Amino acid sequence: MEKFKAAMILGAVGDALGYRKGRWGSCTSGKKIQEELSALGGLEALKLDPENWPLSDAVLMHMTTAQALITDYWCLEDLYRELVRLYVEAMVSLQGKAPDSNTVEACSHLKPHNFLLAWHTPFNEKGSGFGAAAKAMCVGMRYWQPERLENLVELSECSLFLLAFIKTALFASYAIQGKPVVSWGRELLKAIPRAEEYCRKTIRHMSEYQENWFYFVAKWQFYLEERGIDKEGGNQPSFPDHYDPEEADKMYKRWSSEGRAGRRGHDAPMIAYDGLLAAGSDWTELCRRAMFHGGESEATGLIAGCLYGLIYGLSQIPQGLYKDLDKREQLEELGEALFKAASTEKCIDK
Repeated sequence: MEKFKAAMILGAVGDALGYRKGRWGSCTSGKKIQEELSALGGLEALKLDPENWPLSDAVLMHMTTAQALITDYWCLEDLYRELVRLYVEAMVSLQGKAPDSNTVEACSHLKPHNFLLAWHTPFNEKGSGFGAAAKAMCVGMRYWQPERLENLVELSECSLFLLAFIKTALFASYAIQGKPVVSWGRELLKAIPRAEEYCRKTIRHMSEYQENWFYFVAKWQFYLEERGIDKEGGNQPSFPDHYDPEEADKMYKRWSSEGRAGRRGHDAPMIAYDGLLAAGSDWTELCRRAMFHGGESEATGLIAGCLYGLIYGLSQIPQGLYKDLDKREQLEELGEALFKAASTEKCIDK
């Protein structure tokens, strides 16, 4: 239970650090961010509070997803309708926080008052954004057991952005299962065909998804080859000898499809995963790589922080980063409730 709570808290910490009230979340230079961090006294000197270090819309949507997952639903359709209702309500509460445009567009198609078609949305070719990846970890926490993969994929289908959702949900599942971090990328590529087979039977837009699906898989295969961990036994990832903030920004942009690191659903989890591979249990190093870079650092920070919490917990985190964190009590409650829900088996067949 403690690691579930830590995951929710550290996801929010990573988001707040990467966002910095929009200042760092909109910055394209990791070097500039890290210089400003140094001027503030470094990571351990920071005291996160709601006024100066608020949470971005990404965390609030992640919390909204978690709230739906802990309700007493009897089938997945009931859960879908609750997700739709809460997402639409969240869009109203997020006014003034500049939520991701792809999420806003997709939510505009949701129909909370239509019992049969509440979650059916048109295919969106831009629907592979970081927003979906950033709010998916709690799905992997709720359905972390290997035998629940189909439930996880089906929930991804209900999500606004299928492919991005599957990746981070699977990574959260792998973290709870105790799989070595270095194996996650390979395990992801093994799981994708099973997910694709299921989706072919159920998704109305599968033919339209196909191009994006191939692109995602190809990008991840390229990444794993670049790090030297694409094959079984490749347990020592290879990193450049010279890897300062400017070099990191160049690499992250190369992984991106839009020239902005972490903007899409394939590279946001990739940057977070890369940081976990390089940092291990070193929180400061993880932040340097996943929270303090140019691009969508709040999204990568949320993903990296949540996954770190599932693996290592809070023991190595300076208390100033979470003692007065925005919405801390609610985050802890959601983590505890997710743990209890995941531990209670129930029939969720259609």
